[in-house]
Amino acid sequence: MKILKEMTIGEVVRNYPDCIDVLFSFGMGCVGCPSAQAETIEEASKVHGIDVEKLIKALNDAVR
Repeated sequence: MKILKEMTIGEVVRNYPDCIDVLFSFGMGCVGCPSAQAETIEEASKVHGIDVEKLIKALNDAVR
């Protein structure tokens, strides 16, 4: 896997812009907000009540 739950949302958005749609589809509309620059995917998943493993799989499927 290329994308890990320890990565920040900002890092994912910068390195894998195709993942923005995936994040939106999971209800993460704050991909451009300042907190997303430092918040990990795992932290954001907890805040939004998202299964982090499903999100990581979807993100990695999007970059293949």
